[in-house]
Amino acid sequence: MTNDNHTFAEKARFFSADLLKCCLYIISYSADSRIFTKRFYSKLISTTRLLEDFLDFHGAKNNKSWYFYRELTATIVHLCNGSYSQKHISNRLFFYGLPNTAEFEKQGNMTLSFLNHSLIQLAPAILDEATRLDIPVPETGFAYTDFPNITTSQMLAYDIDDEDKTQQKENVVKNASEFLSIAADFDQIGFFEPYDISEILMLIPKKINEVEIRRFEMLVHNLQSSFDTYVIHGGYLFGNRKLKELRGFFSVVFHLLQMAGRLLHLYERHLHDAGYKDTYKRAQERLADLVDTHLLLDRIVNYGIFYACHFLTAGKKLAQEILNENIERSHVRVGIPVSLGFHTRPSLLVAKIVQHYGGHVDLLVGSDRFDASSVLDIQWAGGKIHKENISEVIFEGDIRALKDIEILAGCNYGEDMMGKGVPLPREIGYLK
Repeated sequence: MTNDNHTFAEKARFFSADLLKCCLYIISYSADSRIFTKRFYSKLISTTRLLEDFLDFHGAKNNKSWYFYRELTATIVHLCNGSYSQKHISNRLFFYGLPNTAEFEKQGNMTLSFLNHSLIQLAPAILDEATRLDIPVPETGFAYTDFPNITTSQMLAYDIDDEDKTQQKENVVKNASEFLSIAADFDQIGFFEPYDISEILMLIPKKINEVEIRRFEMLVHNLQSSFDTYVIHGGYLFGNRKLKELRGFFSVVFHLLQMAGRLLHLYERHLHDAGYKDTYKRAQERLADLVDTHLLLDRIVNYGIFYACHFLTAGKKLAQEILNENIERSHVRVGIPVSLGFHTRPSLLVAKIVQHYGGHVDLLVGSDRFDASSVLDIQWAGGKIHKENISEVIFEGDIRALKDIEILAGCNYGEDMMGKGVPLPREIGYLK
C-alpha cells in the first residue's frame, strides 16, 4: 500500500471530474452529432477506464450505494469502444476500396447514431447518480473546440514509393491463405441475412457470444499485423492494388468484429444476466431503460456480424486470385488408392488437403483435368481411372498441397486394402 492520505471520497471526486465534464458537454451540444469525434470517444474511454478501475479496486461491485455508478461507468466504456471502432470505419471507408458500400455506409451511420443516442441518454443519469453520491459536478463541461475531428480535406504528398518494393511471395501466399481459412471458419456462423429479435435472443449468448467473436477478431488482427509487417506498409492509395484491396476487406472486418465484441460484452455482462441479487437486477433494469437492448442486439447482429460475413465472403475471390498468382507450382506422380480407387474417403481427403491450402490443384488423368478441391470431380476422375485401368496419376498446382498429397498417397490415402480407415501421418493430422 502507498502512503496516500487522500480519502475515497476525494479520489472519487478526482477520477469522476472528467467524466462529469464530458456528460455536461454531451448535454450542452447533444443536438449536434459532430461533437462525437474520435478524440471525444478517446477522452471518454480513458477517463471511464480509470474510474472503473478505481471503483473496482475499492469494492463498488459489492456495494449497494456505489454499484449503479460503477455500472454506468462500465457501460460508457463499452459503448465508446464500439463507437470508436465504427467512427474509424466511417473515416476510412473511402480508402478501403470496397465494392458496393452504399447500404453498408447507411447501416454504419444508423449504428453510430444509436450508440451516440445511448451516450446522450446516459449523460444525465450519470450526473444524477454523482449528485446522489455527493460527488461535486463541475460548473462547466468541456468546450466544443476541445474535441476537433481528426480528418481534413488535405492529404500529404505521396513521396515514398512502394510500387517496386519486392514482395515476398511466401508471405503473400501465407496471408491470402489465412484470409480464406478465416472466411471458411466464419461461414459456420452463417449470418447472411437479417434476423428478427426473437431469433437473435435465441442465438446470443448461447451460440454467438463475446468469446467467439473476439476469437475471430484476434485471428483477423494477427492477419492484418502480419500483412502490414511482411507484405505491404505504404498506405491505402498507391502501390499494388490487389494487395491493398485485400487489406481493405480484412481491415473493415477487423473493426466490425472489434465493435461487435465490445457491444456483446456490454450486453452479456451488464444487460443480459444480472444475477440473483436485487441490487444487480435493479441496476440492469435501469440500464435497459437507458440503452435499448433490442436495438443494441440488432446492431451487433444485423450490422456488425452480418457485414463481417459479407466482406469475408466478398473478399474470397480476390484472395484466391492473389494466392494463385503467387503460389509456387509443381507436379507429382502418385499411385491411386489400392483396391478401391478414388471412392468417397480418399477423394474427400485429397479435396480437404487442397481446400486447406486454398491454391489451385488439378488431377490429371491422361489428357483430362479435374479440380482436386472437388470430391465430385475426383470421383469422376476415379471412374475414368477404373475404366482405363490406370495405376498412376499426376497432381499439378500448389506445391504446398502436393507435398501433403504425396504423404497421403504414401499411406494409401488413409485406408487399408479392405477400405477401412488407418491412422494418418502426423504431417497431415489436420485431416482428422
